[in-house]
Amino acid sequence: MSKESWPAGGWPWGGFAFGSSRFFDPGRRSRFFETGEIRLAILSLLGEGPKHGYQMMKEMAERSGGAYRASAGSVYPTLQQLEDEGLIECAQEGGRRVYCLTEAGRAELARDPEAVRRIWERAEHYENWGEWMANMGPYGSLFTPLSALARASFLAVGRAGSRPEGVEWVRQILDRARQEVEQVYPSKKKDG
Repeated sequence: MSKESWPAGGWPWGGFAFGSSRFFDPGRRSRFFETGEIRLAILSLLGEGPKHGYQMMKEMAERSGGAYRASAGSVYPTLQQLEDEGLIECAQEGGRRVYCLTEAGRAELARDPEAVRRIWERAEHYENWGEWMANMGPYGSLFTPLSALARASFLAVGRAGSRPEGVEWVRQILDRARQEVEQVYPSKKKDG
């Protein structure tokens, strides 16, 4: 694949397939938000106007091109914490809880505009990546399972440490997987 066909902004993991990848680096968890950033992202979304929780989850997914899908288990506890701190308030509208910033929430959001800018800049980069992957047709759907397989393989080899049998075991598993995939549509060999 030529560099010209890469998504705008390059690969989201740093521009080198399998190299310094945050997706493939066994020592680092693959996360969209760093510590404390989901809090800022929620405040930022509410800075644009009142929203309910599902709406915020949907916007985060859209802004990241689907790379990040917020769960209720991360969004609602954060909303509760922000409400407890007096940074947001909640009202019932049409059977849903709708959240909005308080004055204290606006002040908190204004404290670090650079951090907020970085969050949405990263999301835009991932959005470009998501669009590029969608345009790859059926090949785009292979990225998630391939990256999960690569990450699991690298983690297993890392855990094997200096034991060559552990590395060999992972290599054999990958080789068997390759052979199985090749059997889906075997190549046609010409007879002599």
